[in-house]
Amino acid sequence: MITSPATPPPPEKMSFQLSLRRRGISDQAVLRAMEEVPRELFVDIADRDAAYRDTALGIACGQTISQPFVVAYMTEQLRLLPRHRVLEIGAGSGYQAAVLSRLARDVVSIERFRTLADTARKRLAKIGASNVDVILGDGFDIPQNLGTFDRIIVTAAMETIPDSLKERLEPEGILIAPVGPHDGVQTLMRVRRSGNRFEQDELLQVRFVPALPGVAKEL
Repeated sequence: MITSPATPPPPEKMSFQLSLRRRGISDQAVLRAMEEVPRELFVDIADRDAAYRDTALGIACGQTISQPFVVAYMTEQLRLLPRHRVLEIGAGSGYQAAVLSRLARDVVSIERFRTLADTARKRLAKIGASNVDVILGDGFDIPQNLGTFDRIIVTAAMETIPDSLKERLEPEGILIAPVGPHDGVQTLMRVRRSGNRFEQDELLQVRFVPALPGVAKEL
């Protein structure tokens, strides 16, 4: 059961939920997961007063935690079922994985920054998200032994979606990723696998930090 050491004031949490609904999030399971995961636990201490505002916030290693609407929207577009196994590229603060943990059977999250991977593991353990495995690694070179996934979510901007990533989808699987230039606006893309074919839809414009190859060297 998820618990929070610092529950935000009721009006703030209520406004958070109303904002998601007003912007079109209608999946009740997604809304419930967003309500249950303590977002304030996944932001820097200095930003806890802003945890439930609909804005992205900076975290360690020059990365960000996405605004709540984008987290909810991407999660809703995955159309998750409780039996699904999910791959996340870019653990970041661990918040997106925490939301996914409430909706899917298993989540594997790959993070290229050791600092972020270690912190995300601690935060996820604190809320009891035992079905999430955070791995330090390269999101462009996923270990073969991880197998395939029902759903894949990429939380950093890719200039193109590698075929090797699409091939990790199970039949009828769905992949969500921001695609476009690293220094501008990207388009959130949804890819569906149908046999050996991949159908692609454009969803909305977003801004994400770039997805880069390799494991980051941290000083």
